Amino acid sequence: MSTFIENQNWRYATKKFNSEKKISNSDLEILKEAIQLSSSSYGLQPYKVIIVENEEIRKQLQPASWGQSQITDASHLFVFASETKVDAEYITRYAENMAKTRNIPFDSVKGYADFMIGNITSLTPEKQLIWAQKQAYLALGNLLNAAAELKIDVTPMEGFLPEQYNEILGLTEKGLHATLVATIGYRHDEDDTQYYAKVRKPKSELFETI
Repeated sequence: MSTFIENQNWRYATKKFNSEKKISNSDLEILKEAIQLSSSSYGLQPYKVIIVENEEIRKQLQPASWGQSQITDASHLFVFASETKVDAEYITRYAENMAKTRNIPFDSVKGYADFMIGNITSLTPEKQLIWAQKQAYLALGNLLNAAAELKIDVTPMEGFLPEQYNEILGLTEKGLHATLVATIGYRHDEDDTQYYAKVRKPKSELFETI
């Protein structure tokens, strides 16, 4: 645990990436697995992660990201896109995967599937999207923690125009909506932000025991 806290103190929202340094395929797979293993409501993972390596597409996305250099300079760009419609079919597929993975009959999970269908499909489209977006943020947390263990920098970003991302990446027709962005790579020596003291609330203010 001491290493975990040490790595949390090491990480920060990188402002300038070393564009010459790339993440290895093996480390990239670890980051993907960390996202895959993230917790989510009902375990449904109502999102998809678009990994943008194509330099030309990233150049298109940069103006839609307030011109931030991390979009093009980082080794990889992850776009967390939330499902815009989690319907009975989506939930049934998840239940079928559960039955197959655990080698149990579908009938044994059908009641749970019906319960999820009743709860989630009763939400308005707006509330369902908000719910799905919250799950994507849980996955981002796993990504941040796993990357810190590997001494890989991640900058989570909400400073972008989702509708433009949707258009450039063709997300709308896939039933997805850009929710958040994470640029991933290695800090540049010239990024002075890495030397700033980490500013957080004191524990006495942050926590209350009752």
